[in-house]
Amino acid sequence: MLPCLSKQVLGIECPGCGIQRAVYLLFQGEFFAAFKMYPAIYPILALFGFLFLDQLIKIKYVNKIIISLMIISVLSILINYFLKII
Repeated sequence: MLPCLSKQVLGIECPGCGIQRAVYLLFQGEFFAAFKMYPAIYPILALFGFLFLDQLIKIKYVNKIIISLMIISVLSILINYFLKII
């Protein structure tokens, strides 16, 4: 796996640290372990899945749903990052 440049240079993890391992765990079928590794993995996957689905079929209130999923994803990333720092 690719090393975290921020962790190597600065010695602190970046907000994205763990996402590679979480995706790998998802492919292995370890869904709970993926969540423990990077809790924001599921909101991010939901966002990308919804963006892909929106390209195939037009969905009512698409902007509100996308914005909500973005907010949930960003909040999940930030909460996970601050919990790692503490």
